[in-house]
Amino acid sequence: MNEKIGEFSSEVISLLNLNIPVGTGIFIGETNIAHMLKTHPYEFHLFFDQLSYIISNADFVRLRVNDNSIEFIKEFGKYIKLAVRIAGDGKYYARSLYFIETNRVENLLKTKKLKQLTKRGFGV
Repeated sequence: MNEKIGEFSSEVISLLNLNIPVGTGIFIGETNIAHMLKTHPYEFHLFFDQLSYIISNADFVRLRVNDNSIEFIKEFGKYIKLAVRIAGDGKYYARSLYFIETNRVENLLKTKKLKQLTKRGFGV
């Protein structure tokens, strides 16, 4: 089962200089779910039903060069990070879901590694 949970907006693509078309899908499969549940069960139970919301309403995004993952970060009182990676089949999959400390977010902003998204919505 590979379920589409979101897509890349023009804003995210532009901010991260991604070479993909607007609307490229983000999926989740059974192995991704199992990984999230095993590695961060608390966050999984709190936010699994919010994955689409996190993608479409992220406050920040980041491209991690070392593993070529794309991070969507959303504040829910605490920051939650959803990491997405491209798989061998060429599709993007949600891989990790866990809390990120506020000071980490602030440091990433200071070093300009984290990009702030506008509040006007996606696909614009």
